[in-house]
Amino acid sequence: MAEQVLKVAIISFTDKGSDIAITLQNEFYRSKVFTTRAVEETKDIKRIDSVKELIEASFHKYDAWLFIGALGICVRSIANVIQDKKTDPAVVNIDDQGKFAQSVLSGHVGKANELTAQISRILQATPVVSTSSDLQDLWNLDMLAEQYGWTQKCNTELNTIISSFVNRKPIALVLKVKDKGTEFLEKTCPDFITIYYSLDNVVRDKYEALVYVGYELIELDLPTLAFYPKCIALGSGCSKDIEPELFEKMLREELQKQKVAIESVMAIGSADIKAEEQAYLNIVTKLDIPLITYNGDELNSIDVANPSEVVKKKVGVYGVSEASAALIASESEWLVEKTKVNTDSGKKFTYAISLVTDFARKPSIAIVGAGSGDPDFLTLKGQQLLEEADCILYAGSLVPEELTHMAKEGALVRNSASMTLEEQIEIVDSYYEQGKKIVRLHSGDPSIYGAIQEQMTIFDAKGYDYFIVPGISSFQAAAAYLKSEFTIPEVAQTIILTRGEGNTPTPEHENIADMAKLRATMCIFLSAGIAKKVQGELLEHYPPETPLAVLYRVSWKDEEVWTGKLTELTQIIKDNKLTRTVLIVVGEAVGARKNRSWLYDDNWHHIFRKKAKLVK
Repeated sequence: MAEQVLKVAIISFTDKGSDIAITLQNEFYRSKVFTTRAVEETKDIKRIDSVKELIEASFHKYDAWLFIGALGICVRSIANVIQDKKTDPAVVNIDDQGKFAQSVLSGHVGKANELTAQISRILQATPVVSTSSDLQDLWNLDMLAEQYGWTQKCNTELNTIISSFVNRKPIALVLKVKDKGTEFLEKTCPDFITIYYSLDNVVRDKYEALVYVGYELIELDLPTLAFYPKCIALGSGCSKDIEPELFEKMLREELQKQKVAIESVMAIGSADIKAEEQAYLNIVTKLDIPLITYNGDELNSIDVANPSEVVKKKVGVYGVSEASAALIASESEWLVEKTKVNTDSGKKFTYAISLVTDFARKPSIAIVGAGSGDPDFLTLKGQQLLEEADCILYAGSLVPEELTHMAKEGALVRNSASMTLEEQIEIVDSYYEQGKKIVRLHSGDPSIYGAIQEQMTIFDAKGYDYFIVPGISSFQAAAAYLKSEFTIPEVAQTIILTRGEGNTPTPEHENIADMAKLRATMCIFLSAGIAKKVQGELLEHYPPETPLAVLYRVSWKDEEVWTGKLTELTQIIKDNKLTRTVLIVVGEAVGARKNRSWLYDDNWHHIFRKKAKLVK
């Protein structure tokens, strides 16, 4: 929608004021200057004898009046024509030196406060605004609906709620859905307002008023200001030529039963054969919403909750109301599944209701692998999730803190190192309830010594939606640093990822000595403190001269790496006082260069490299 161009009247009373009037006229496209001074008249500059007569004849013909002169003249000029804030134009007064611009009338609804700010920038003047909410930097409750395209309903005088608001009384804010408006309210919420995401959780006797954004009908004794975004998709099928008035009456009754505000309906959907159904055309015209119809293939693309063989025989689809609601909403779940209604005339209709997916609070938990240490090793998917997250819990010293700098403004970023599991889950619960995006950032790859199983057990029990994004593990970073391939034909075709048995026991069938029999490339985590024991177990089957690498914080800025033979393992650990964040790699593949893979041999053929045909 194009921004409205204001029709502005500018009145000046002095020669100096007339100069300011011309400056302002150049800034406002649809403006006319009126002055009591002698002036060369044009179609946009008029001399007047009586301000009173001009105001009485034209006050409501303009969107805004700019008075340049004494404030008293301005007030006396408009006193007898003021009606109410919903219809009165904006009035701003500027002194004839251009030092102050003051909002006088219709600060919010008429946008006088915005005009005052704009004029102060044009003239480099000081803005003067006396509206309490603006002075306190609070929301303009009476402007939110217009600002975000919501419909507003109030069960009491709006000023009653505004009074509680500007006097900072306890107010409950329920954000059932999400859009740009609710994001703004969350980010700028004052301290006397408590945010909820469900009406059921509001302790009503604690508050003087309630502000609601969603689709539910509110029936409370508490003074309530409800905002309804267009967020509901309503699908419907009906008998041919159903009576329009009867259809509308009974549909409204049904929505009331379901406690869904008709003001929140974004569109009505049906089958193509109903595109000219008068009942549908009448109601969408009245509600100023579209009627969207679909062909059979489109409707059958939805797996409806209540398929009907009868409907399939008649119109070739298994369901109209559920399918069309789902297609409009881009959501295959329904707030209200197909409901049949018999009207007083004997004709019938069905309806189903879905919440448009863009408005749904769909929380998610991403368990993200941060990589081995170098921030550049973070996956692109991991970066995207960090940039979008509302809450990031990262694993302390195991994850580069600079990765958290990707967080968007306003996101919660917390180091979980000092937290218990219960404290971490408490934060997750809070953000999940809000429908937020949560990232649990773990070092390396979460599936390798990531301690995520205990978290997933809780998420499963709570029914939380979560997923895992893999990361580069330190054993892969070690191979890169060592410029080694850990799987070499005829040398080592197996990689073992394990740890030694220290304070935490390992399974009986997984001791290092037994695994050493394979002489595979072995990557040993979390074992610097028991290096002597590990070395002894390895030497039971690996030759003493087996290549060895000890890597401390590999790929971090302070990484250190030592290479040698297996017999030197304990000495390397001891001499360098290594205790943690150490990876031990042992095996013939470490640093190997002699063997050639058959993959690129001239005699090895596969679907991407066919055997050459001999040409004689």
